[in-house]
Amino acid sequence: MNALVERIEARTPARRDRAIDGLRALALLAVPTGHWLLGGFTLSSDGAIHNASPLGTFGGLAPVSWVLQMLGIFFLVGGYASVLSYRRHTGSTAGWLKGRLARLGRPVLGVTAVWAVLLPLLHHGLGVPVGTLRTASTLVIQPLWFVGVYTVVTALTPLCVRAARRAGVWAAAPLLGSVAVVDFLRYGPYADAMPSWVGVLNILPGWLFAYQLGVSWGEGRVTRRHAWGLLLGGAALFAALLLSFGYPASMVGVPGEVRTNSHPPSLLVLALAAAQSGAAILLRERFGKLLRRPALWAPVVVVNLSAMTILCWHQTAMLAAAIPASYGGEVPGLVGAPDSVGWILARLAWMPLFAGLLVLIGRFARRFEAPWTRTGPARRTAAGLLATGFAAFALGLA
Repeated sequence: MNALVERIEARTPARRDRAIDGLRALALLAVPTGHWLLGGFTLSSDGAIHNASPLGTFGGLAPVSWVLQMLGIFFLVGGYASVLSYRRHTGSTAGWLKGRLARLGRPVLGVTAVWAVLLPLLHHGLGVPVGTLRTASTLVIQPLWFVGVYTVVTALTPLCVRAARRAGVWAAAPLLGSVAVVDFLRYGPYADAMPSWVGVLNILPGWLFAYQLGVSWGEGRVTRRHAWGLLLGGAALFAALLLSFGYPASMVGVPGEVRTNSHPPSLLVLALAAAQSGAAILLRERFGKLLRRPALWAPVVVVNLSAMTILCWHQTAMLAAAIPASYGGEVPGLVGAPDSVGWILARLAWMPLFAGLLVLIGRFARRFEAPWTRTGPARRTAAGLLATGFAAFALGLA
């Protein structure tokens, strides 16, 4: 282990911005932590498992979602890193975008193609109920919406750079205003007259907001004064929306709740992202100094090198434990209603197993992150067809 730490330290360029990598690693690890902690399963009479959440019983856990909802930080550092990459590229903008988007698409294609093969094997070979496979497919595809949105905002990087150079940190303000207007339409006095799809209008500006902040930060247009404004203004808006405007406290969907904050993002998500972004910018130097310690830096490097593997396969790791366990009936913290303190404690005890399974799966799955230099057109076409079939099943179209 010490040899690995020393090797990583020796290979790290002196100009590497360790704080940005550290922030990205924290945001990445928050995704599986949140899904594993707040995602439970119930067992139906036919032996199938179905999604459940402890938030339905323990509303007091909502503040945990404020900490674990770090997608704002991910988009912030994504925008920052994209600016640096965009500034260094020597070819065409189209070539730069193609390379960035290929790195996002390969792992997604890999996990969905593999699951397309697993579905018939699990059902016909091992007798896994269709209901369980529906649940599993929903969970596997659930984090992948993020990749689609991130792909779109990455494609908008050249426009974001121009906006940042003209307006600085204020380039993100129209995005905040857009989300506020849509929220007023869907939650205000005219809500009953609005079509159900109006919230979809928040998807792009909602997630582009933090990315644009990151682009402005990378362009050197965000000062400490701006960062304090983001932190305090975001916190004040967050409190006002919760206390005076009836926004749900949880940052993730809760069974039985009519309103949800994240799908699509509400103004509360942007308020949290603003506060988190301000804090991240203010703490950047301290965080960077902390990560000068090789023992702390090495895990950050490992997580960043496995970013898409963690995102795409962490739900599979949890399912790898839950599906076999479901054949034995209810198992505390794994399969069974998440409605007791005992369940929460048991789930915490299961999380190291989920992490271990993810590491094992990752040893195989990381190959999808590397360029597919040995994969010919026929295999790529087959992978695309398998991924399409899996998506149709997961979305209830097949």
